[in-house]
This record gives sequence, structure tokens and C-alpha cells, in this order.
Amino acid sequence: MAKRIQAIRGMHDILPDQTPTWQHLEETVRSVLERYGYREIRTPILEMTELFKRSIGEVTDIVEKEMYTFEDRNGDSLTLRPEGTAGCVRACLEHGLIHNQAQRLWYRGPMFRHERPQKGRYRQFHQIGVEAFGMAGPDIDLEMILVTARLWRALELEGLELQLNTLGTPEERRSYREELVAYLRRNAARLDEDSRRRMETNPLRVLDSKNPDMAEVIADAPTLMAHLGEASRAHFEALTEGLAEAGVPFVVNPRLVRGLDYYSRTVFEWVTDRLGAQGTVCAGGRYDGLVEQLGGRPTPAVGFALGVERLVALIEEAGPSVEDRTRPQAYMVLMGEAAAQRGLVLAERLRERLPALKLQVNCGGGSFKAQFRKADRSGAVLALVLGEDELANGTVGIKWLRESREQEQVDQARLADRLGEILGEAR
Repeated sequence: MAKRIQAIRGMHDILPDQTPTWQHLEETVRSVLERYGYREIRTPILEMTELFKRSIGEVTDIVEKEMYTFEDRNGDSLTLRPEGTAGCVRACLEHGLIHNQAQRLWYRGPMFRHERPQKGRYRQFHQIGVEAFGMAGPDIDLEMILVTARLWRALELEGLELQLNTLGTPEERRSYREELVAYLRRNAARLDEDSRRRMETNPLRVLDSKNPDMAEVIADAPTLMAHLGEASRAHFEALTEGLAEAGVPFVVNPRLVRGLDYYSRTVFEWVTDRLGAQGTVCAGGRYDGLVEQLGGRPTPAVGFALGVERLVALIEEAGPSVEDRTRPQAYMVLMGEAAAQRGLVLAERLRERLPALKLQVNCGGGSFKAQFRKADRSGAVLALVLGEDELANGTVGIKWLRESREQEQVDQARLADRLGEILGEAR
């Protein structure tokens, strides 16, 4: 027997018993975003490698170590997208979506990073991203966070903490960077290997280290707040005042930085202590320079991404499993070739009359006992029985699978009406 091929490490199948929770999350997000005027955009999984080098930054861990990059047969360097913002901006520029106009967009799909797989961190992972272009004020930053807060309420998730910071403008960060690098150099002996490397290439990422041995040196590091200009301070204060007025609790975390080079001013994360080390379920911020960096006109922008796997884990941890809305309401049991043929035609007529009816028809034969076992396992409420007697009499038997009720025989001509009555779908 040939050896079975398994999924690639860090890339997982989402099985039918798991998909109802995914569908519930995706539908809830779509519904909430539509209420705020966000429209869906769908972009390719593959992009030119240069897109991510220019947007994320060539000296980031993502570009240096984690991207799935290869040359195609034409010699072009292509990359499986490690995040969604760059591709969204590229699409907006290519199709003129942000030329003299504001846009509110969202997308969903798989992203790819060659990381060490662990709980909540995979090599193929899924994100829902939300982006807004053409609005420079703190009001859109506030809206973004209010959207996420409403989403948690819609999903009935509790215990999420909003952490907030500002990274200022690139000019303000350059001033801060000099002070931070000088501090890190003085304390180089207390840094781990990764942080000593980042100290010269991307020093703000040192502040994001999860190494407990570095907690003290990070806590004593200078903060960016002292380097902010009046406009950046006013932007951040307006945001925090808006959150306070809206009743959204938050914590200002001066060590909060984002792993991508394109962020400026507002950055935020929603975190939980229920998922171990991978506690961030939503992260985002403002990236006013990215559109110009990718060849467009200067355009203010802000966005966030939701970690789907982590939110699914939270939903599953929070309570009973989400109802599987794909399960049939009725299962048709058929005995004999004539019944099998007649049953499929009858099922189509029922679906025409009752558009919301979820009806599964037995295929592949089997005894009555075997078919009823399948009906029970399907989760259906009713079994519709069509055998020789029913064919002769022009009827269908209705048997309740979840209640102790008498089976009834119904004329085929009024079966749709009776099912509508039973399932609350009377037309």
C-alpha cells in the first residue's frame, strides 16, 4: 500500500464539524462591517515579492525569514502573501479605487509565514482585514476600534483588553530611534541574540520581545512619547478622549509596537490571557506613508486584522458549540429502485416549494435500519419514508427522530404544506 500523503506541517484542514464556528464568525464580521459601510475586496494569494519588501521592510523577520518565496517559470520572484494590507493597497492603486476618494474595504483569506508552528500560530493562517483610505483624522481611528468592540459584543466574547499606543510620524520615530539605539547599546550585554541583531536594523521591535529575561531592560527603555510633536499628541489625545466617551476601556502601552515597518501614529491590539502565549486576536493601526511608498499619492490610511484561528478558539472556549446550520432538517429514507428514483424527483419539488428546507436524500441503497441510522447521524429532525406501500398509496411517511410522536402518513400532494407547518415555514 502506498504511503499516505499528509498535510504540510503548520497547515491544517478545517473539518466539517469545525466549519460552523468559522461560518458563524465570518458571517458576524460581514454583518457588522456592512453596518459601517465597509465593502469586500478579494485579492490574489500570490503577489510580486517586491511588494512585500517595499511595504513590510527588507530588514523585518517576515521578509528575511518567514516568507514563502519562489521564482516562477518566467523568472519572476513571487511570494505567498504573509499579510493582506500590502495587496489591498496594490489593488486600490492598480484600479484607481483611492484616486480622489475615500474607501472603506475589508477582505478575508489565508496568509502564509514559515514560522515554528505552535498553538495559535500556523504557517497557513487566516485573517480578516479591514482598511480605510483617505481619512487623516482620529475619527476614523476611533471608528476602527469601535467596530472591533461591537464585533466582540456580537460574538459574545468577554475578557478582551484593548492596548493602545502611538508611534508618531516617521520623523519623530527617527529622533526617538537615536535615543533608543544608544540605550540598547549601553545595555547590549543584557539583550538576547535576536534583540542585539534588531538593535541596529529595527530597534523598536526589541520593545516587543516576549523574553522574560529582558523585561527589566525593556521597562527602563526611553519612551516615544517624549519625542512626539504637537500634532501627533493631539491626534492621540482625541482618540483616547473618544474611546472614553464611547465607554470603551483601554490601556496605554508605551511598549506596543507593530511588526511591520509601515505603521505610524495610532497602533492598537486586543489581547486575551485565554490563549497562552499567542494572546493577540486583533491588531492594527495607522499607516499614512504606505500608499506613497508603493507608488501612489500621499494617502492617509488605517486598518486592522483579525486572527481567525485565535477567535475561533475563543468562541469555542467561551461556551457551547455553534449550531451547525448545514445539518439537514429532514432525511429521506427510500426502499427499492422505484422509490429511489421517485424520491429524488420528489425532493426537488419540495426544495422548490420550500426554499429554506434542508433535505438530505439517502443515496447508495441500504436496509431500512441502516438508512435510519444514517438519518439519525445526520442530525435531522424528521425522516421522510418512501417505500413500496407509500408509492402505491401516493403518500410519504413522516417519522420524528428527536421526539416521541406518532408517525403520520401524508399525501405527496400536500407534503410540502405539512413540512412547512412542522418546520415553521408555512407559506
